[in-house]
Amino acid sequence: MPRPDDALALGLDFGTESVRALLVTLNGVEAGSAVARYASGQITRRLPTSDEELPPDFALQDPRDWLDASGEAVRAALKQARAGADRVISIGVDFTSCTMLPALRDGTPLCQIDRFRKQKYAWPKLWKHHAAKAQTDRVNAVARQRKEPWLDRYGGIIGLEWFFPKILETLDHAPAVYDATEVWLEAGDWYVWQLVGCGNGLPRSTCQAGYKAQWNAHTGYPSPAFFKALHPKMENVVRDKMPGTLMAPGERAGELCDMMAKKLGLRAGVPVSAAVIDAHAGVPGAGVAEPSTLVMVMGTSSCHMLNSRIEKLVPGVAGVAEGGILPGYFGYETGQAAVGDAFDWFRRFAGEKDFAALNDEAAKLPPGADGVLCMDWFNGCRTPLMDGSLTGAFTGLSINHGPAHMYRALLEASAFGLRWIVEVLREGGVPVRRFTATGGLPHHNPLLVQIYADVLDERVAVHPSRQGPALGAAILGVLAAGKSVTGFVSASGAIHAMARTGEPRLVRPDRKAAKIYDGVYARYRALAENLRRDGH
Repeated sequence: MPRPDDALALGLDFGTESVRALLVTLNGVEAGSAVARYASGQITRRLPTSDEELPPDFALQDPRDWLDASGEAVRAALKQARAGADRVISIGVDFTSCTMLPALRDGTPLCQIDRFRKQKYAWPKLWKHHAAKAQTDRVNAVARQRKEPWLDRYGGIIGLEWFFPKILETLDHAPAVYDATEVWLEAGDWYVWQLVGCGNGLPRSTCQAGYKAQWNAHTGYPSPAFFKALHPKMENVVRDKMPGTLMAPGERAGELCDMMAKKLGLRAGVPVSAAVIDAHAGVPGAGVAEPSTLVMVMGTSSCHMLNSRIEKLVPGVAGVAEGGILPGYFGYETGQAAVGDAFDWFRRFAGEKDFAALNDEAAKLPPGADGVLCMDWFNGCRTPLMDGSLTGAFTGLSINHGPAHMYRALLEASAFGLRWIVEVLREGGVPVRRFTATGGLPHHNPLLVQIYADVLDERVAVHPSRQGPALGAAILGVLAAGKSVTGFVSASGAIHAMARTGEPRLVRPDRKAAKIYDGVYARYRALAENLRRDGH
């Protein structure tokens, strides 16, 4: 075992396009990191095994990419750190969610079986797979009709991207795939299962289950009676097709097996933490151990996470789970479905190679973008409406406006969406007192953070780490290794030691801009109501 000053914690952050490996010391020094892209990326046009066009709203992935890319990233991070495998004392894993897949009992994904390789429903569904709209409506309708008590924990509505609508979608359209599936599970759980060896039992994350599969520490999953009302063949889906042991992030899921040790270039026997959702890992990764701080994990989409000492069931809030983010608190999850994705879409739409010119020109414009207003529902609305069918819009355009006006309006719309979320939490009785931004976007786009601060009329702290979720995953891995290995006796101790290096950049609001934005925000809310009423 290496000395504490030599020890390295590994955090693996599985994103939409790539995986990041981060090696960090127990006092928070980032020793090495590397990113490896998935060979197939997001599978949205056609399967790697077929020429058939995929339907709209499909977003799939190849599980081999997760294994191959993580092996590449870990080896590159070790090389950058100039570290031997013996220095790595723990592994933590975060993953996009709900990214899920059907598998056999030995862990083999169904898409790797010959008879299902060309069957689209046998492949892992990425979090942004939005083809289960009808099934989501059915889950919500049955839950409301039966007055299911768990529905209130999710703001009264189940999301389009969640676990059981995606299972029901497969059952509706490909019953043979459903019948052949022996294990339905989240991709994060599947990857951890690979790490510890599929013969050693399946560790399931309470974070992923609690926020995306309606599991609760006190009541478990929804009842068989509910699933039977949803579809007769799903009555015993939990008993028959969801084996495993539920474990909290930071709890030891097992030890690194020989096969994956060789894949990653590490030694076997390293403790591995249960998985965590990528955004949720961003909370400890941003150095936040106290309640009432909204951590804005900003990337392709944004998740806004909050720990609180109180539990309130707030309509429109995506989920609240006891211990869902950190032990001892109720963890609230909210989010926006299109942030970095929407910005990049507009960059390509405007014909720009990068964001430099757009940001420079947008920064010269006044708050309110000279009358151009945007609705940021370009991938549906997550919080507070939980409606994936809603679409975005621009209004107030004239021949005097250019791309910079539209781009600034899009940035402002993202900030307005966040302000709406904050108001929903506060009006629901959940205190929100501080704001911390993490992820790559706050570092790459200072204009966006300034607009957020102005629209909220609050200070926003930008955490110095550019890889908050990976750092959070590494911290949770350290907790799984235990006090005897790390010396940490609590989650807060590990967070303060490993994620509090360097001062955050504090972005203060411009009071004049904040006053102007009060009026523009009122117009945004009115536009949202009009679009929602008209069924956009």
